Amino acid sequence: MSRIVVVGYGPAAHRFVETLTARGFDGRITVIGEEPRPAYDRVALTSYLSGTTAEDLTYPVPGGVVTRLNTRVTVIDRGAGHVVTEDGGAEPYDVLVLATGSAPFVPPVPGAEHAFVYRTIEDLDAIRVAAKDAAEGVVVGGGLLGLEAADALRSLGLRTHIVEMSPWLMPRQVDEGGGSVLRSHIERLGLSVHAGAGVQEIVTDGQGRVTGLRTPDGGLLDAQVVVFSAGIRPRDELARAAGLAVGERGGIVVGSSMRTSDPSIYAVGECALAGGMVYGLAGPCNTMAEVAAEQIMGGSAQFEGADLSTKLKLLGVEVAQFGAMDGALDVTYMDPVAGVYKKLFVSDDARTLLGGICVGDASPYTTLRPYVGRPLPAPPSDLLFTGAGAADLDLPDDAQVCSCNNVCAGDIRTAIASGDAADVPGLKACTRAGTTCGSCVPMLKQLLERSGVEVGKSLCEHFTYSRAELFDIVRVRGITTFSQLITEHGQGRGCDICKPAVASILASLHNGHVLEGERAALQDTNDAFLANIQKNGTYSVVPRIPGGEITPDKLIVIGEVARDFGLYTKITGGQRIDLLGARIEQLPEIWRRLVDAGFESGHAYGKALRTVKSCVGSTWCRYGVQDSVGMAIALELRYRGLRSPHKIKSAVSGCARECAEARSKDFGVIATEQGWNLYVGGNGGFRPRHADLLAKDLSTDELIRTVDRYLMFYIRTADRLQRTAAWIESLDGGLDHLREVIMEDSLGLCADLDAQMERHIATYADEWQATLDDPDKLSRFVSFVNAPGVPDPSIVFDSERGQIRPVMA
Repeated sequence: MSRIVVVGYGPAAHRFVETLTARGFDGRITVIGEEPRPAYDRVALTSYLSGTTAEDLTYPVPGGVVTRLNTRVTVIDRGAGHVVTEDGGAEPYDVLVLATGSAPFVPPVPGAEHAFVYRTIEDLDAIRVAAKDAAEGVVVGGGLLGLEAADALRSLGLRTHIVEMSPWLMPRQVDEGGGSVLRSHIERLGLSVHAGAGVQEIVTDGQGRVTGLRTPDGGLLDAQVVVFSAGIRPRDELARAAGLAVGERGGIVVGSSMRTSDPSIYAVGECALAGGMVYGLAGPCNTMAEVAAEQIMGGSAQFEGADLSTKLKLLGVEVAQFGAMDGALDVTYMDPVAGVYKKLFVSDDARTLLGGICVGDASPYTTLRPYVGRPLPAPPSDLLFTGAGAADLDLPDDAQVCSCNNVCAGDIRTAIASGDAADVPGLKACTRAGTTCGSCVPMLKQLLERSGVEVGKSLCEHFTYSRAELFDIVRVRGITTFSQLITEHGQGRGCDICKPAVASILASLHNGHVLEGERAALQDTNDAFLANIQKNGTYSVVPRIPGGEITPDKLIVIGEVARDFGLYTKITGGQRIDLLGARIEQLPEIWRRLVDAGFESGHAYGKALRTVKSCVGSTWCRYGVQDSVGMAIALELRYRGLRSPHKIKSAVSGCARECAEARSKDFGVIATEQGWNLYVGGNGGFRPRHADLLAKDLSTDELIRTVDRYLMFYIRTADRLQRTAAWIESLDGGLDHLREVIMEDSLGLCADLDAQMERHIATYADEWQATLDDPDKLSRFVSFVNAPGVPDPSIVFDSERGQIRPVMA
């Protein structure tokens, strides 16, 4: 019986033994790993700090595989055909597979022994413990893993610095322009970026406690936690000692079969030097493991390099890179206001795509990555600016769709044509595409559609239902928590797509506080603190001012609050007053002052009703024909706190002169001599659209009943983050269908929609007041969880036109 020994038990080793057992290997497989657990998902490692358990991350050990954990191999005895472990034991092999991975690079600077690395679950445990007694942290390294580590320190409540030797962040994935946009995104979250900087020493207090990091220019960053994420070095020491060929700069030399200089020894993953390169991404490492397994089973698979394309979301920012980062020509789109940077590199005749970079909007990635090295499917400007979709393009069979698992378009089409896969889960099961990083899932859906397969509108990988279907499941079954919903109707742990969407559904149906119980962990950043985060890490406070009507006494209170807390004051386009520059620990006291004066949350932070703008109407205006102020106040108070798939804005104009700009709103009301005209589906923003007339000359009661049903039907049936304009356009029958449903009751839903709105109105409670009344909720509002009374020292203001403005590092 053939004996295979694998040294190292990381993801590459797991993929190797998984592939080997799936191919029917009938010998003995022994895996020896240094860590106390089997292989786990290192791509999702950061989620361990936000509630994911080690067990959730750990891969199941394939049946029949023998594991020896917490065990280190010290010697490879090639002559005897065995490896020796640190306890003196020997494990014989016929084939040896080295999957020893890599080690984080820690520069040899004074004090480095007191810093942390970001590599294993045990590393994260140690960082979490250290963060309890710290206020500030530094991450050395601004690459992929460095930004993940920075996000981890930030989530632990530390004021975080990022030190990167290159002039910009993520230098391997983006160019200077993309790095600049990425930096702007990150600094808006309150992190400090120090690009073009190095490390001279880790400063301690003489007793091993870190107090700061000194840069070569003499600068000193205060810090109690320092994490190195400055690259990796292949762990080749066992191979080197055994006389195997290694690269000049490290790595175990392998051929395309993954064999080392000893034919009975293979190397896979980050320890291998394949084609003169060490690969640090999951995709190439998985491919190496599969090639080695196929070779051992007598196959002819070869490793011929790998696609290094990357698409991910770091600190809430989409980043993608594919192909080369240079070319004879390039086409660039940059919107610094929206924080979007996209660039395509093309051949000198502008016909062949060589590569691309996306920051802030990675939507072109899925479509374009398979075309690298191929003729462009459309003019570059169309691909960047008008968003030509892959559904309209014919991918060649050999175009790679999933780089993590080396799956081509032809493999996907074959699986569909054979009947083995009729949906995305089926494609994942039979091809592995989409099972690692998931960035190719949109392409899988498009290939299914192009093959004539009807694709379901799953919310995400954790729910096979659309948002509208989940809404009905929650409503009909009376589900009140995300954990109950995903246990009974989903799979996995959820993600940043389904968690906020389900939170919105729960709030729409049950009107509970968004920070109640486990709901707090589902919210986006703004909802999590009931305020809008600004570019320097401060927050804005927007009290509700229904219809824009406000008394002098309330104006005075707002002015006093702004003065006493040193806030920037701005009258918004929606007839509200925005108070900007509040530190997180100031929010409750600001709310208390405003609530005591009769104000409540304006929900400027939520996917909910924002404002109902109005002109002065017939009360004051000589042209007004109806009381637009009274109607605006009534509508705003009726729908305040109504959670929805996207934000909702409204306006009421007192006559056809339209001073309130009602036709640019999600629903707008314009007075007539006979009553009210109702317009729906308008919006401003990136794609302005005028609303369409739904009904005219309505009485006040008819108007309110129609708006009730319109909003509730939208909330019930719209997709995640779908504005009312796009929702109406997506309805089969459009505006006519909407009119039939909510005015003619063609679906028999109106009574239910009416009752649902009445429940919302009856159960509404101000979120600011409810937070002030609950000590548990109030405990969230601190700059540093381990130093509740300490303000964030990085928040600095200058003066401009008599008011504060943020000073950015």
